[in-house]
Amino acid sequence: MVYYFEMSSTPIIKVTDVTKKFGEITAVNNINFTVESGEIFGFLGPNGAGKSTTIKMLTTLLHPTSGHLELSGHSVTQDQDGARKSFGIVFQDSSVDTELTAYENMELHAALYNVSAAKRKQRIPELLKLMELHERASDPVKTFSGGMIRRLEIARGLLHEPKVLFLDEPTLGLDTQTRNLLWSYVKKLNQDTGMTIFFTTHYLDEAENVAGRIAIIDHGKIVEMGTVEELKKATKTKSLEEAYLKLTGTMIRDEKGNADAHNRSMAVRARPR
Repeated sequence: MVYYFEMSSTPIIKVTDVTKKFGEITAVNNINFTVESGEIFGFLGPNGAGKSTTIKMLTTLLHPTSGHLELSGHSVTQDQDGARKSFGIVFQDSSVDTELTAYENMELHAALYNVSAAKRKQRIPELLKLMELHERASDPVKTFSGGMIRRLEIARGLLHEPKVLFLDEPTLGLDTQTRNLLWSYVKKLNQDTGMTIFFTTHYLDEAENVAGRIAIIDHGKIVEMGTVEELKKATKTKSLEEAYLKLTGTMIRDEKGNADAHNRSMAVRARPR
């Protein structure tokens, strides 16, 4: 069953003619898509297809080579502060401080986002309870399991009340039970608050069970977009996995090309002028 909040008619994410190049490598190649407010949107593709690059552009970590990105009415390149206040993000790799407690990690994030003391006092306990971490609020994060850390990162990402939550492979490395529990939190969050969820995953069963719509990107281009049923119909297949493989092929990929291009680009920028 797919869960999503009733969507508005105004897109909360707009990506228009966006290209990102690292030297001679084109990581994202003139992509266009929109995400409606309140939607759960899956962004799928093989390693090196352009998923993380796109998320980094949407979240102001990378500047597009060309094109326009808009997030909650804010130009991502011209109004970075406005864009940053409108989203929360959970990265592929953990970004919490494991030497701090869960509560201290939340307080640090609140300070970075200028959340008032009164709001912190209210929101931190609420969110830790929502993620079933309230009984471990005073424990160092280094004592947490991988699933608990992921739940803490989601709680932290919600602290400043964002309109969009980006989840970049949030269940990577988690066991099946923890994966299911994590998505149950995300679906409930979407249903109860109408928050827009934008996620990537390599677990196609997650995308099939959670996403209202899915975009598939390969070699930097959007190759197909729609509901699971629309993707299966377009590819004349019987499952999302079959549709995905038909659209992207069966060759094993890696991200070395994009990473090497990015590193070369950073090295050039760092050279003295």
